[in-house]
Amino acid sequence: TIRKYEAFLAAAKEADVSLPDDSEFINSLKRVFTFSDFVFKSCTRNPEFLKDLHESGDLQRTFVTGEFREKLISYLVEVKNEAQLSRQLRRFRQYHMVRIAWRDLAGWANLSETMEDLSALADACIDQTVFFLNQWQCLKYGIPTAHEGTHQQLIVFGMGKLGGQELNFSSDVDLIFAYPETGTTQGGLESINNEEFFVRLCRQFIKIIGANTPDGIVFRVDMDLRPYGESGPVVMSFDAIEAYCQEQGREWERYAWIKARVVAGDKTAGERLIESLNPFVYRRYLDFGAFESLRNMKQKISLEVKRKHMSHNIKLGLGGIREIEFFGQIFQLLRGGVNQSLQDRRIVTILKTLLGEGMIDRDTCDELTAAYSFLRYVEHRLQEFSDQQTHDLPKDDIGKLRLSLSMGFPNWDAFAAQ
Repeated sequence: TIRKYEAFLAAAKEADVSLPDDSEFINSLKRVFTFSDFVFKSCTRNPEFLKDLHESGDLQRTFVTGEFREKLISYLVEVKNEAQLSRQLRRFRQYHMVRIAWRDLAGWANLSETMEDLSALADACIDQTVFFLNQWQCLKYGIPTAHEGTHQQLIVFGMGKLGGQELNFSSDVDLIFAYPETGTTQGGLESINNEEFFVRLCRQFIKIIGANTPDGIVFRVDMDLRPYGESGPVVMSFDAIEAYCQEQGREWERYAWIKARVVAGDKTAGERLIESLNPFVYRRYLDFGAFESLRNMKQKISLEVKRKHMSHNIKLGLGGIREIEFFGQIFQLLRGGVNQSLQDRRIVTILKTLLGEGMIDRDTCDELTAAYSFLRYVEHRLQEFSDQQTHDLPKDDIGKLRLSLSMGFPNWDAFAAQ
């Protein structure tokens, strides 16, 4: 910690950045540097980050709904091309990831705030990237238009933890792209069909958001949940998605669509598609036929964990995060069509609903909620150390001690017992 602190002071001095005369701030800085190489390196390379975070008050307070989007809009106001957009997005992301990690490690934010902030940051970056790329592409090809003349927009669905606004620190973003209707573009230098327009837009989006440049990445994009998986089209019309779900949709895809949320584009149209897929996701009867396929899904996960020796993986290992989510979502698939209160995206809300509906007892609800919270805190502490997507508990003594202390335990034995 002393070595890191001195290295940061030297970098700050060289950048002519002075630290505030605030003992609470300095103590939290030392604590955060101890538990996060990512924050230490980001602040040492850009000492002005810390100055701006402290002077703006961003570090010391909770953001309100929509604040990330407003801040990003003003941050991108001078952007004129894709290279500038790429650079500014990455700088914005790094600044706010430092803030989020800091508030978590210093104990200034609870788990709910951390997950909501990470999700809102991703939402803002996805929303604004779609906005700029769509504008620039419309100048060349015109506006995508349906056959009866209505303008079409890309819709981006956040799936998984992004959809549930439960994103973890170094998470991929699971996305599905869609557009309402087929047709052609109108009013541009050349006309193309809507599908081609949106395919180009999506490919450019994935490159801007997911490419690893000298400035890092914004978010890794995972599209495996789309219809037909890896071999499927990048983007599909609403009719094509509905037909696929009706004719070929599998149980795990019902499971995936539970968390679907519109994160960018035409939100009204996006909600319309989610509503039309509701009978596919939530059957209007007690769906006991789902038992076997859900059991098979669970068995596949367990075999993968065993094959890859992942017993120390807090997400997929025995008693890990995935098992808690699986427990709640099984009730959603079986009973969600009959009981609409189970049609929620957040696992903690679902556990409370199951308790309120008398489907589980108080002890089960409390135990699973506490375990979920504990494991998600561990997940963030693991990933905040170097902004790497890991779920494995450390094997080295220093890593074990660092994780234990960051979680408020005096040593590894006490942490491991919990």
